[in-house]
Amino acid sequence: MYKHVVKRFFDIILSGIAIVILALPMLIVAIIIKIDSRGPVFFKQKRVGIHKKTFPILKFRSMPTTVPKDMPTHQFEAHDQLSRWQRFIRKTSIDELPQIFNIFVGQMSICGPRPALWNQDDLIAERDKYGANDIRPGLTGLAQISGRDELEIPVKAKLDGDYAAALNHGRFRGFAMDFKCFFGTFISVLRSDGVVEGGTGEMKKQAKAQENAESAEKREEVTK
Repeated sequence: MYKHVVKRFFDIILSGIAIVILALPMLIVAIIIKIDSRGPVFFKQKRVGIHKKTFPILKFRSMPTTVPKDMPTHQFEAHDQLSRWQRFIRKTSIDELPQIFNIFVGQMSICGPRPALWNQDDLIAERDKYGANDIRPGLTGLAQISGRDELEIPVKAKLDGDYAAALNHGRFRGFAMDFKCFFGTFISVLRSDGVVEGGTGEMKKQAKAQENAESAEKREEVTK
């Protein structure tokens, strides 16, 4: 009942209210994007929805137009090309706001696994193990409040599976999980928790690089 009726009811009501309330702020963001850099205001990208059916996700453009359209975030390395405004809207997740329209029409939900790019075969395959591809993707989810960009793909997929399990269980568990994800998102956004340019697993890469640098310094000290 909650998964198929109540959850969708909340999605329609809350996204409809958000569209009305955020209309003016989103217009202002659109104007700033147009002034800040050349290119369109909005960015459409093919993403994987429920039962692995693809749909066009809508975002504010936060990358230079020279970046390939279907490049996963963690493969983008030229972060110095981003303007200060682009970094800001990515860090605060403002670029995700237009997805309230995806939610309103039923392509997404407020809470659920973040929709993978159509060519992210590794993430899609990992989610298949947990049935996370068979629920509607969301604007935010358990993985987003548990580490976001810091997480490796297997860990992220496991958290998406935990979300799917709670939702499929029904009764109070699905609602409790959505409640946790919804309000946990506000805290994560305010703290910018888990937001790391470079995407999935970037924190681990940085830690490894730091470890290698420290090892090199120790070797130099020994040879002196």
